[in-house]
Amino acid sequence: MSKHIKESQTEDPLTTLFKSIGLTQAKAAEASKSPKSAAVLKNLIEEHSLVSRGLDEKQAGLIAAFAGQVAKSNGIDAQSQKYVLDAILDGKLKSVDQVTAGVKYVESHSMPFDDADFDKECGIGFSISPEQILEHVTSYIKASAVSGWASLGLTISGVKAIPELRWASPLEVKNAVEQAFVGSFGPKQSAPAKGKEAKKDAKPAAKTAAASGSSSTTTKSVFEEGFLGALHKPGSNPQIHPYLREQHLNATKGAVWTRFPPEPNGYLHIGHSKAIFVNFGYAAFHGGKCYLRYDDTNPEKEEERYFESILETVRWLGYEPWKITYSSDYFDELYELAVELIRRDKAYVCHCSQEQIKTDRGLKVGKPKPCVHRDRPVAESLTEFEKMKNGGYRPKEANLRMKQDLEDGNPQMWDLTAYRVLDSPHHRTKDKWKIYPTYDFTHCLVDSIENISHSLCTTEFILSRQSYDWLCDALEVYKPRQSEYGRLNLEGTVMSKRKILALVGEGFVNGWDDPRLYTLIALRRRGVPPGAILSFVSSLGVSTATSNIEINRFEQAVRQYLEGSVARLLMVTQPLKVTIENLPEDHLEWIEKPFHPKVAALGNTRIPFTRTIYIDADDFRLEDSEDYFRLAPGKTVGLFQAPHPITCTSYKSDSATGKVNELFCRLENGGNIKKPKAFIQWVAEHAPSGSPVHVDETRVFHRLFKSDNPPSDFRSDINPDSLETVKGAMVEIGFWDLAKRSIVEAHRESRARADASFASSDVNSLVGKECIRFQGLRIAYFALDKDSRAACLEEADDVLPARKQGDYLVLNRIVSLKEDVGKAL
Repeated sequence: MSKHIKESQTEDPLTTLFKSIGLTQAKAAEASKSPKSAAVLKNLIEEHSLVSRGLDEKQAGLIAAFAGQVAKSNGIDAQSQKYVLDAILDGKLKSVDQVTAGVKYVESHSMPFDDADFDKECGIGFSISPEQILEHVTSYIKASAVSGWASLGLTISGVKAIPELRWASPLEVKNAVEQAFVGSFGPKQSAPAKGKEAKKDAKPAAKTAAASGSSSTTTKSVFEEGFLGALHKPGSNPQIHPYLREQHLNATKGAVWTRFPPEPNGYLHIGHSKAIFVNFGYAAFHGGKCYLRYDDTNPEKEEERYFESILETVRWLGYEPWKITYSSDYFDELYELAVELIRRDKAYVCHCSQEQIKTDRGLKVGKPKPCVHRDRPVAESLTEFEKMKNGGYRPKEANLRMKQDLEDGNPQMWDLTAYRVLDSPHHRTKDKWKIYPTYDFTHCLVDSIENISHSLCTTEFILSRQSYDWLCDALEVYKPRQSEYGRLNLEGTVMSKRKILALVGEGFVNGWDDPRLYTLIALRRRGVPPGAILSFVSSLGVSTATSNIEINRFEQAVRQYLEGSVARLLMVTQPLKVTIENLPEDHLEWIEKPFHPKVAALGNTRIPFTRTIYIDADDFRLEDSEDYFRLAPGKTVGLFQAPHPITCTSYKSDSATGKVNELFCRLENGGNIKKPKAFIQWVAEHAPSGSPVHVDETRVFHRLFKSDNPPSDFRSDINPDSLETVKGAMVEIGFWDLAKRSIVEAHRESRARADASFASSDVNSLVGKECIRFQGLRIAYFALDKDSRAACLEEADDVLPARKQGDYLVLNRIVSLKEDVGKAL
């Protein structure tokens, strides 16, 4: 019995109730977790008879979000709740962000409410032209002194915060910013490969398209050149009958329709990011639509957690499916098409063993032989297929095979299996079916049913294109055009689900999201921004050649993305205490510092400077030398962003080990002090402000495998030192300010992107602790790990947070700094 069936037998009554209004299993279970929210939602359902309303999943999700907002509010009376609820049911409030605005409105106003004012505050009926958005963007760029493409992400965030653009389409805002950047700074240039100088006569690289497929620039994007630029126009793919083309164009209005069709039997990896980018991006670039279609035809390997993770990952990367569908949506129609194929004498029921089928097919080497059942009468196959459907056969006792062309040299034309018997309940259709269609039968027909204009897949399916076309023509249905591009592989890692499952199961890594892996949930946990992944994929271009990319190249792309988009904080990984003897015990000086010296939009913070500070132990040595510029006895160094340098006058060592454990220094705050040759990092000790921030663990991830191409016996190639844990690092208190800002901004951006298909839990799932990213100055880039506990980050107040009892901070190194690749961090 499947995990899904087991869970449903002991399902919580609240989950059952919440499903009855239209929530999915996962969203209903999520809504049941919070007692306060669940109580509000239960009351709304019962008081307003929502079960009988026939709500769709989108409206149900909005009502669940509304219940969560009410639970967090200071108390909204029943009349006010009904007012907002009616606005949802009437279709006026269409997104979580609008619902949130509605709750805030009724909280701050008294009955009777002004309908027009409510509509204005909630963005109901809001309209703004692209030209008006561009005017706001241009003014913002001038006022903020934006310096170039490195500030693109920050500028987009800043523009979205403009009150007049509160309800503008995030995609239109993004397009306007890029258009303004091209006008102000010229096309974005690709950096030359590491270690290579750009050729003097090289033409400027074409600007890679935005994640959403923006077409607002004057240069060509990846979606309009090369492989993608050469794709057919919608409707120009040949059909067996002209009327099929007409029906297709009537349905699509001549637009590009694509789909991303993952199998829900594992977590997506870095290679899938290219498929997501190509399918969603190509459709968006051409103003079309893209489905997320779960290819759920194998219930033996599918789990609910994979369905949820796939959707969350697609949204994390910045895309929203036009529709979310399942191959199982079409099981009835596919069955009827299979029956029709038999009637046309294009399919037959085979009872051969798997071994016999392989022998007949010539093991893809010799010439195939016809199956002994190939010429059985049509009526007999129809009867046998019905018997398969009704459970008359056990798995592998009978299969429906397509009657293709055994004389063809393509093995994909050698009577592929269309249906097989599986004795497993399906996560959606439960025990209804005993037979399930194969990929080769399902894929092209569901593409046809959904009117896909461009069926984009990787080159391992080139041979399948012939059987794809054959089946559509055999049934005389609309035939989409399959086009194949090269897949993305990263060298030095494994992406096979079977191998990753072995790594997880045998304890070599700590789960599918272990940051040493290259699953997308692992990269997210490590702290890699989704924009960095899409920028990397876009920079590779799309062609029919497989992209075998070194890990170093991927990490360099991440560095370039982070360079101008994250804050820089003072950090010491091996703290060494320093007492500045010529300062009084109670000395306190507040230093205002920018989060980034070149990106003013990131803002500023304050850090204390006191008598006791900590520097990194690597920045001090007992023996000085001419080529050493950091601290040593009798030597002067500067402190980053501090008012004056310090000179080491003496030190104290541990009597047992001889290790230096404290320095005594003098602050050089007099006149005529020569500028130091070096500046080092520091953090101050100031208990009232919580300085410094103590980091319990800093996790440094090295390559999981020793070689660039792990062998088939990949276990023998595992690097035993792939995880390094550093204890006791310290960071400046600007970390808390940055952390709070990062989470607030991430929630705001997620809500701005959300539409009616998002439930409150969907929005929250896009915001994780990994959104708190920074550069430890001159060390590496870091992100907060999900294992961290920090109570202040869950609080809704605007008080500057600080570490509290029970907090536990874990940092993950995202990537090293290119100039410090030899250092431990």
